[in-house]
Amino acid sequence: MYSSCDMTPLSREIVSAHSPDSDDAFMFYALATKKVRSPKVSFRHILEDIESLNRKAVEGLYDLTAISYHAYPYVADKYVMMASGSSIGDGYGPMLVAARPLEPDELAGKRIAVPGKLTSAYLALRLFQPDFEAVVTPFDKIMHAVREHSVEAGLIIHEGQLTYDREGFHRVLDLGRWWKSKYGLPLPLGGNALLRTLPGDIQSECCRLMRESIQYALDNRDEALSYALQFARDMETSLAEKFVGMYVNHYTLDAGDIVPAAVQKLLDLGYEAGLIPRRVQVEFIR
Repeated sequence: MYSSCDMTPLSREIVSAHSPDSDDAFMFYALATKKVRSPKVSFRHILEDIESLNRKAVEGLYDLTAISYHAYPYVADKYVMMASGSSIGDGYGPMLVAARPLEPDELAGKRIAVPGKLTSAYLALRLFQPDFEAVVTPFDKIMHAVREHSVEAGLIIHEGQLTYDREGFHRVLDLGRWWKSKYGLPLPLGGNALLRTLPGDIQSECCRLMRESIQYALDNRDEALSYALQFARDMETSLAEKFVGMYVNHYTLDAGDIVPAAVQKLLDLGYEAGLIPRRVQVEFIR
C-alpha cells in the first residue's frame, strides 16, 4: 500500500544524501518523484559519491545518508542504520581487476587503486590481503589508472564489475564470492543511516517511506529503471538492469537478520585485524 498524502506546511524537511548511481536512483525513485509522500516529512535530495558521503557522515551533516558499512564505527554515535536500503553482494561484489593476468596470491606489496578508505570494498580487500599500497582514486577513474599502469590493480565498486572484460581487463578477485565462500554470508557494502537526534516518529516515518519507495520501484520496475538509467553513466539498458538487479533485492527491502549478522561479522573482523579502532554493535531500526 503506497501512501499518497498531500504535503502540509508542517512537514519536516529531511535532507537525504545518496550516490549518483543507478541502484541508488532506483531505490530512491518513488521518493524523488513524489510517488511516495507523507504529511510528516518532505525530502530534499543531494547526490554525492559514496566516499564523500562517508566523510560527511562523520560530521553528522545530513539527516538521512547512504554510507558504506565500513564507515559505521566512525559515525555510530551520530547515526543508526535503516533496515531498508542496503546494498548487498550475495556471492558477488566489488571486483579487483588488472591490465594483465594476476593471481590473488600475487597482490602482496602491489599498488592498488581503491575508491576510498572508508568503503566496505576497501575493508574486505584488506581482510583478504593486508599487505598492499592503497592509492585512493575517484571510483570512475580507477579503470583509467589501471590502464595507464599507475597502479597494478584496481578495486571496482560500480558498473565496471559488468564491463571490465570487454574493456580488456582481467579479473583478479571477486570479493563477494570470496566472502561468501569463506563466511557463508552475503557481503554488506552500504546502507542508509538516519540521524539519532531526529524524533522517533520522524525516524519511523523515514523508515516506512524508504521501504515503500523500494517496494514501489520493485513493483514498477520498468518505470523506475527508466528513471535510474539517467544515472548509469551511459551504460546500455540491459547492463543497467543487471546492475540494479544485483544490488536492489530482498535484502534491500528489509535487512532481516542476515544483513545485521553480516555487517557485524565484517566490522568485528575489521576490529580484530586492527583496521577499525573500536568494536561497535551495529544497530538497525525499522
